[in-house]
Amino acid sequence: MIAEILLVLAGHSSSLFPTDHTILPAFRPLLHPGEAECLESLSRIAWRYRKVKAICATLSQSRSRYVCALCAALNRILKDEYENLVIETEAKILCRDPELVGRETFVPLSAIRAVFSEWDSPLAALESLMNQLESQERWQPGPLIDMLLARSRTGVHRISDIISRLSTAVQRVWRSQLIAFLVHGSLSSFEPLASEDYTLLDGSTPSCVSPQTKESIAYVGRALATVKAKKWQKQFPREQTFEHATLLETVLPEDPYEFDSVISQIRTNVSDWLWLNVLTRKDVDDAVMSLANYFLLRNGEFSLALIREIERLKTSRLTTRSGAPSVIREQDLNLALLRASLGTSAQHDSSLLNLRFQLPSGPSRPLLPSLNNTNLRALSSSLASNPPEATSFDDLLLGTSLVLSYGVSWPLDLFLHPSDLQIYAALFNYLSSLRKTHTGLHTCWTSLSNSQRARRRWTGLGEGGTAEDLEVRKELLRCGWGVVRDMGWFLDSLLGYVMVDVVDVEFRRLKALLNNSGRQRSESLGKSKSHPQMPSIAADGSSSLDFTTLRNIHSTYLERLVTGCLLSNPALTANIRAIFEVCERFAAQVERWGGDVLPALLFEGSLAAGGEDGVGAMVKERRGIVAEINEALHILFDNFYEQLSLSTSRQPFTATGDASKSILMNSTFANASTFQRTSIRQRAAKGYEGDGEVRRHVERLLLRLDFNGAFSKPRTYHHRGGDDILTEADLL
Repeated sequence: MIAEILLVLAGHSSSLFPTDHTILPAFRPLLHPGEAECLESLSRIAWRYRKVKAICATLSQSRSRYVCALCAALNRILKDEYENLVIETEAKILCRDPELVGRETFVPLSAIRAVFSEWDSPLAALESLMNQLESQERWQPGPLIDMLLARSRTGVHRISDIISRLSTAVQRVWRSQLIAFLVHGSLSSFEPLASEDYTLLDGSTPSCVSPQTKESIAYVGRALATVKAKKWQKQFPREQTFEHATLLETVLPEDPYEFDSVISQIRTNVSDWLWLNVLTRKDVDDAVMSLANYFLLRNGEFSLALIREIERLKTSRLTTRSGAPSVIREQDLNLALLRASLGTSAQHDSSLLNLRFQLPSGPSRPLLPSLNNTNLRALSSSLASNPPEATSFDDLLLGTSLVLSYGVSWPLDLFLHPSDLQIYAALFNYLSSLRKTHTGLHTCWTSLSNSQRARRRWTGLGEGGTAEDLEVRKELLRCGWGVVRDMGWFLDSLLGYVMVDVVDVEFRRLKALLNNSGRQRSESLGKSKSHPQMPSIAADGSSSLDFTTLRNIHSTYLERLVTGCLLSNPALTANIRAIFEVCERFAAQVERWGGDVLPALLFEGSLAAGGEDGVGAMVKERRGIVAEINEALHILFDNFYEQLSLSTSRQPFTATGDASKSILMNSTFANASTFQRTSIRQRAAKGYEGDGEVRRHVERLLLRLDFNGAFSKPRTYHHRGGDDILTEADLL
């Protein structure tokens, strides 16, 4: 009977247990109840062992290398520990070991039960594990490792030890795939970790790997694979390849701290090599210069030419003959880019080919500024009391949503991320809207001047008309000039501040930081002899310019641009857009009126009808429109200055919070990845002055706007009409 029991424990079938682990009913009356219980306990262990082995044999045929590795590890554990225990027990019985054989003739079932009792819980846990594995057709390595790690966290030491070893076996297979991708830049044709564009697939990494480490794995693997695929003249050094493989062999993802540390070191080394051999300093300098010239409008002649080309395109589509295409398409806008470059410094710039306009809503008909007589005062008051959460400027240039994109190819995409290009596009929308409004107002000023000179040829020093009309026409003209003067003053101040105090200052600071870091890197690399390809520290203790430092510098540069341009403050951006719209409405009204505020003397309604008191209906109408625009404009100016003053007292004054929210919501690609940046204050030690310097940007704008004390002086007014603006201009 003992031999039968040992055969059952070894995995063989027996007539004592015909179905599962239940004793044959005919045999039960011959046994003592204690013996029956021991036999059923032993048969239950044997039944679970057979079931685990059977499922393991089935799963070993799986196409998944990870499941096969788990099954191989489990078979090895069962063979080395459980099956050897059966053989050792049989040997002890045959040798009449006193631990199992009483009086050298009797073997109690309870003694055998005690020997195999240590496998009660492990086999039950393994049965549950194999059932779970069998229930799912396909297992990704990430969820499989997560499941094994979760099951290994138990208070039963033997269960924890066995499942931990199974998890380690699976992690080693995953690590071999990781080494192939991270060290050699190659992907398996079956169960790859990443897609064809080297993006990590869902479920390819366990959850114990942090998001930052996942991003580093994708970054390094993509970089090495692309270098390998492009057949670059310089390939990654074999010595460092061997070193990285050795480092990865020492860690597993279940140890997050060590694993993250090794991945971070590999990324730093690869970034450093790429900076020296693939993405050179000239590539970065050219990209930064191109983005500043075209997205930040530092190439002024091209930006003005582009605005004129877009306006000419809108006019041509609006005045086209019947039957001809009257919609604007992306190819029309891209052709306008090329036309705008003719005769400018951008004509021979190869980076201009990377610029493309996109119409997210598709081809559209051109739209002109609205002349609706909306309640501008109510609008401006609502902005002060309840500012919107985000304001977009992407429709002011064309009348519909328009996005300027920049084509980034290898190896520049190692430095520029999609989120960076979204911020550049949002800055372009804002700056081009400001420049377009400013240009349109200058055109309005020119037309008013030309009309005034033409009038003086016939009316002398007066404005013409009857005695009743003369004073009112004079007041309307002066009021119109006052509105243009105030609009021009504000737009001049804002444009000068943005382009000189923000864009130009920050661009020069960025170039200086790149140059200083480059010199420090050259000095530090010259001092490093034992590991010339490893990142080193400069003589003054500062970090050399590797990819991490480069991206931090560029990210801080974008943050400071966003904050300095006021795009991180929704209340200010809403006010600025409202001011732009008021200026455009006034310029459109003047254009509709023939380029002059005053109606011609011979126009119908320009003078009072014969025998009637007062003034002409057309003069009254225009006076009301100009007075309304003037009142709304100054309410917006006051709200803007108040919000700007409040922004300097808010803590902390960084772009990390509001800037990311505002800039990405202003962008057309609002559903893209979040603009996650480290705060300016935290990076102050790396070359930027930090919070104080950004605050001084806004203080410069406050000084520009309040140079003559117009805002800081207390004043009250209930309604701004012609007399108010004439008094402010010292014309009365």
